[in-house]
Parts: sequence; C-alpha cells; structure tokens
Amino acid sequence: MNPEEIQSIEPALGTGIYTVPDVAQILRLPLTRVRRWLDEFWNGRLSATTKISYSWGKGRERVVNFQTLIEFYVFFKLRELGISTPKILQAHEVSSRLLQTPFPFASSFLLTDSKTLFVEIGNEILITADARLQYEIKEVMEGFCRKIEFDADKLASKFWPLGKDRSVVIDPQRQLGQPTIQGTNILAETLHRLHLGGEDTPTIAQLYGLTETQVEEALFFVNRPVQ
Repeated sequence: MNPEEIQSIEPALGTGIYTVPDVAQILRLPLTRVRRWLDEFWNGRLSATTKISYSWGKGRERVVNFQTLIEFYVFFKLRELGISTPKILQAHEVSSRLLQTPFPFASSFLLTDSKTLFVEIGNEILITADARLQYEIKEVMEGFCRKIEFDADKLASKFWPLGKDRSVVIDPQRQLGQPTIQGTNILAETLHRLHLGGEDTPTIAQLYGLTETQVEEALFFVNRPVQ
C-alpha cells in the first residue's frame, strides 16, 4: 500500500458508530455544521495530515467513531472561546504528530496532562494565548474532562454529556455507543419515544426498573436545545 494513501476508519464493535445526525443530536449541534466540519476539516485538511479518513460509508450512511465524536465536541468548545478555526486545526495537526494519534483532541495528555492545556506541548506552540485565554481554556477543558473516562491508551472511552452525576452515558461498548442509562443497555431514545407516546415518568420507570430521576434525566438529555 502506498504510504501516502488515505486509510478509512471502518466501523467496529466497541468503537462506537455514529451517523452525522447522531453526532448532531448527541452534541446538540446544527446538522449542517457537523456535516461541514466532517467534510471540510476532518476529511479535508486534517485527513491530509493524519492520512486517515474520519468517516466510513457514503451519504446518509456515513458514520464516525467515538473519538471523532469527542473531537467535534472539543472543537466546538474551543470555537466558543473565540479561538479561530485555522488555529484549532493547526493545533490538531501539531498535536497529532507529537502524540502520534489521529485523535489528539480525545487524548488525556492534551486535555488533562499538559501543564498549559492546549497551549503548548514541550517546545511546540499549539495555540498562542494570553493569560486570560489560557485560564479560560483550562477551565473549559477541565470541566469537560470531568465528563470523560480515559482508557489505558489515554484516549477518551466514555462520555457523560450531562456530567458523571447524571445517568446518561455515551459508552461505545454498549448499544454501538448510543446514549444509554448507565449500567444498562436501555437507550435514552427508547424512553423518550415512550414518553412521546403518552406514558408518564412513573410508568416508564416501572417498566424498565429505573428510578424516576433516571427517566427524567434521559428525557432532559434528548430534549436539550441545539447550541
């Protein structure tokens, strides 16, 4: 195989399988924005550096894995801080090379271990930031990392979108990574559909052996407004 050939990340059990609408729903981002990020940034500029295609399939059937989902979230949070897209993409390229992973934005080293989070690794500058911006990046990333569990390879392996004190978890080892109630295979979307069908919270909780709080958290998760 030509070493310059782009390799596709194929879907596999345990890695999470997410369509573009799935990503938009889980992260509560506009669908068009997620699609553009995937085409223009991850499968465009970043793919040229990592030699990886971050999606598999075509059209509506295109899917990404769990680490790409996490990278989209980190990208969004950095953009919220006012950091320009070119600077964020450059940070991805540099950190990907230094950390030797196509998913540096899902790495615990970049998110938690680097003394100046997302600002530099060793002598390499990732994002030029004054003291105020450094503080803001640190606050945002530390808050995000409290929602993440990392594996032995220091890559994100689970994500609690509402925080670890809530029931909803994104675990690629369960239900292909779709949002579930922690410790179960019960999909948050299943509870939502029952509620839309007219079932009340106590009834749904009784049907699935859950607490009413768990059901309420699942409904809140599914119905969050788009950011």
